[in-house]
Amino acid sequence: MENVRRYRALASLCRQQAAYRPLQTWELLGQAEHFEHLAEIELRAHFDACNAKAEDDKPAAPTWEAPAAA
Repeated sequence: MENVRRYRALASLCRQQAAYRPLQTWELLGQAEHFEHLAEIELRAHFDACNAKAEDDKPAAPTWEAPAAA
């Protein structure tokens, strides 16, 4: 999650700089979008890992077997 914070902070800085540097606006906004994309990837990986762990921690469902015929 620390990487997500860093990527979002970098994206924010790029957007702030874009406001003050009109000649580089599009380049900086593109970099901001790239950092937001990296943050989304990190978040998705984090939650996928959490969900996989939660699935592993679930007890196995009991299996039902039909009684043997007499």
